[in-house]
Amino acid sequence: MSAFGIELTLLLGPVIAIPAPLPYIETLQSVQVTHSDTGRSGFQLTFAVGRSGLGDLADYSLLTLPLLKPFNRVILIVTINAIPNVLMDGIITNQQLSPGDQPGTGTLTVTGEDVSVMMDMEEKSVEYPAMPEMVIANLTILGYAQYGLVPMVIPPPEMDVPLPIERVPAQHGTDLSYLNEMAGRFGYVFYVTPGPAPFMNTAYWGPPIRTGIPQPALTVNMGPETNVNSVSFSNNALAPVTVSGEVQDRQTNTTVPVMTFMSTRPPLAAMPAILFNQPNVRKVLFQGSGLTIAQAYARAQAQTDASTDNVVTASGELSAVRYGRILQSRGIVGLRGVGFSYDGFYYVKSVTHTISRGEYKQNFTLTRDGTGAISPVVVP
Repeated sequence: MSAFGIELTLLLGPVIAIPAPLPYIETLQSVQVTHSDTGRSGFQLTFAVGRSGLGDLADYSLLTLPLLKPFNRVILIVTINAIPNVLMDGIITNQQLSPGDQPGTGTLTVTGEDVSVMMDMEEKSVEYPAMPEMVIANLTILGYAQYGLVPMVIPPPEMDVPLPIERVPAQHGTDLSYLNEMAGRFGYVFYVTPGPAPFMNTAYWGPPIRTGIPQPALTVNMGPETNVNSVSFSNNALAPVTVSGEVQDRQTNTTVPVMTFMSTRPPLAAMPAILFNQPNVRKVLFQGSGLTIAQAYARAQAQTDASTDNVVTASGELSAVRYGRILQSRGIVGLRGVGFSYDGFYYVKSVTHTISRGEYKQNFTLTRDGTGAISPVVVP
């Protein structure tokens, strides 16, 4: 499938996917892929179906062919300006058949999620003696090497190696839920990113990525440079919180105050709300027990950090043809053309790609910690 010189390659199969045969390509109507920094990414493939010959006498031919069965692997590669990008590496989890009431209106819709869905298939009861969260995360991810998962685990700010005579970390649930539970203790995220090559995936466990080289700018109301079809902004003044309270240190048995004042995330706004909304920033009580003072401070700070992530939200639609590339979620991008308050750099929280013959749209959600551009220019 192609749209304005943008080509889509579809691979299907069990563990090792192969290029989709011609019947799948000819009947593929649309593709939708959503990447987000929270939860699993997903995809949806819509095929035209009908029963018009001997091959369709018993059933729809696409249903009798083996490549669209649940738990088969789907790899989508988008080539823009001769550069291939792995858009999705996922697993089929659902089929929906709509026969249609008129000839040629039947559709088969196949949906699925990225390969991390296989980490959510079995609940376990496992102990990890003398292992901190970073080691547990690496060990868990390496157990899914058959899906090409390569761990990228960032050490948390507080590394507490548990002594077996004091406590033993225990998992009661799926691997995915436990990875997310551990990430939440530090304001971290866990997600799987497809690529950089087919059959490879990066399993990221760490803080939201708010540093690095920004992607080319999203441009609004700048004549021929414009590549954004529409955009709107929301500023939630109630989002940021500070934490205060007390904790009884389990090692010394003394009661120690716990307080946070600001976020430790790299700022993306010139006027972070947690600083410029003082003294009206919400204050919440620290909730936690059985912790050391270092653990308590880390968890309180994680709560404050996470609260500043989504103060300002920008939602819009991007023209993939004018942009000339894929907007990658979970990274930084510049926005220009809307004025000082909302220009500047943002974190790309989610992107939904919608592809059909002759059309490619990218709907995005951007977030940051306040208003005002921290730089007079962005990467064009």
